[in-house]
This record gives sequence, C-alpha cells and structure tokens, in this order.
Amino acid sequence: MDLQGARILVPGATGGIGGALAVRLHALGARLALAGRDLDTLGRVSAACAAAPVRTFDAWDLGSCGRTVEWAAAELGGLDGVVVCVGVAAFGPACEVDEAVSEHLATVNALAPMAFLRAATAHVSRGGVLAAVTGIVAEAAPAGMADYAAAKAALATWLTAVRRERRRDGVAVLDVNLPHMETGFAHRAVSGEPPPLPKGLPVARAADAIAEALSSGARLIRPGSGGELEVVR
Repeated sequence: MDLQGARILVPGATGGIGGALAVRLHALGARLALAGRDLDTLGRVSAACAAAPVRTFDAWDLGSCGRTVEWAAAELGGLDGVVVCVGVAAFGPACEVDEAVSEHLATVNALAPMAFLRAATAHVSRGGVLAAVTGIVAEAAPAGMADYAAAKAALATWLTAVRRERRRDGVAVLDVNLPHMETGFAHRAVSGEPPPLPKGLPVARAADAIAEALSSGARLIRPGSGGELEVVR
C-alpha cells in the first residue's frame, strides 16, 4: 500500500502505540481518521496530524466498533487500511481472575479488534491492509497473564484465518506481534499488578515497523534479534 494519500483508520489512537503510529503515518502522507476513548487525548493527536477527524468509542460496545468504521469511511471517502491498536491487560493467577475481568479482556483484546476489521472488509479492497496489534504474550503465554494471553492468541488465530480468506482479494492482513514496549500499558491494567518487567522498546520503533509493514504488504511484525522488530512479508 502506498502510504501517500492512503486513507487509514486507527482505533486506539489515544494509546502510546496508536498515537505514535498516527503521527508517523501522517508524516508519510497518509490521511487519517482517529478513534479512541478519551476526547482530549484524541484532540492532541489530531492536532499533530493536521486536524485529522476524530471519534470516541468504547471497545466494550462492539456495535460502536462497526459504527466507527462506517464513520471513518464517510469522513475519508473510503478506506485503504485499518490498524487496530486497542487493548487492556490484567495480571494474576488464572484461578483468581474474576469472570467479569475475563470477559472484559476477551472483549477488548479480541472481539473488539475483530469487530473493527470485520466491518472494514466491506470497505478495504485490493491493495489495502487490515491490521491489529496482538503481542508476544499470544505465543509465550506467561504465568499470571492467562486470560490476557488467551485473548491475544484468539485474535492472532483469527487474523491468520482472515489472511487466507482475503488472499485472492489482494488484501493484506497484518499481525503486529509486539514485545514489551515502553508505553506504561502494563501499569494501566484492569486487575492485578504487573510482574517486574525489563525496559521495553521505544514506541517509535513500533510505529516505524508498522509503517514499513503497511507499505510492503507484510503479514507479520515480530521481535527480532538485537532488540529490533522484524517485518515478515
């Protein structure tokens, strides 16, 4: 996908990765629609992206995800890509996780991204990209993060199946499988306390890798050697 002039929706633009990605894509010439929970933060990101249109949504409300896609397509005159950057963590032994917390994790980390990308399939055609952030937890399944890791693994599996379905249509499906990043994400968990974590990668590296992957039609971003991110085509 040529990023110059590409029409891209970024749900989760109020987060560290989503915000950095929006600014990076704007610098590369993309036309953006930004969505998130906090209107003030959306306003600041929008101001850094030439007053890109903004809309609030709640990932817990799956219907709002689809409506946000329709809004973005109307604002931009169509869509060439959607990059879902929403997510929330929780920590603690699986046997101690409250059922409401488990449901929240599944909805925000798996069902909401699926709802965004499912709605986007009606708008994104040949040469476009459907993408979502999963995370290395989908593969590593660390102790104390069972429900969070399971939700991310479900999303990763869903992306793999959709990639096979859309291959003949010429639509790329990108799994952004990131390691721990310096976003403060773990400290905004809905339940529990994070374990000691090593210093994460700067969010700028994620933004650069995602931009590269979008422009090259890649299928995966994953941790590489030497603390870098690998873009797999």
